[in-house]
Amino acid sequence: MASLKEILTRRPISATIRLTVPAGGARPAPPVGPALGQYRLNLMAFCKDFNARTQKYKPDTPMAVTITAFKDNTFEFTVKSPSVTWYLKKAAGIESGSGRSGHVVVATLTPKHIYEIAKVKQSDPYCQYMSLESICKSIIGTANSMGIKVQDELD
Repeated sequence: MASLKEILTRRPISATIRLTVPAGGARPAPPVGPALGQYRLNLMAFCKDFNARTQKYKPDTPMAVTITAFKDNTFEFTVKSPSVTWYLKKAAGIESGSGRSGHVVVATLTPKHIYEIAKVKQSDPYCQYMSLESICKSIIGTANSMGIKVQDELD
């Protein structure tokens, strides 16, 4: 149960905004500008903070960001690492997955690729309490649904 102090200091939320923004590429132009502008949030503060947090990633890496806008025109945001599908496509060197997964294999990856993706995804807020093994199993399931085969050795 929350204490009385926590309840009184809680700020009322006006919106939760979800965007996909390229790493280091937040600018006041669309899609960021209109999304934040309608809630009267400080665009430049968001852009500077987001770009600083994502500078370790290669430019144009799609980053999922969740912004919580408060009624007093302040905000907080969390940045997630790129999606598993994006990593799988990069590792396999393909533009898109199979149109007929389960029938057509478009690429093959090794367990080492899966492990490396899982290590990156483990830092995500939603995966931090999952074991590395369960993250790997989830990634293998995503790979299978994209038509990417995971096998011990490449031919």
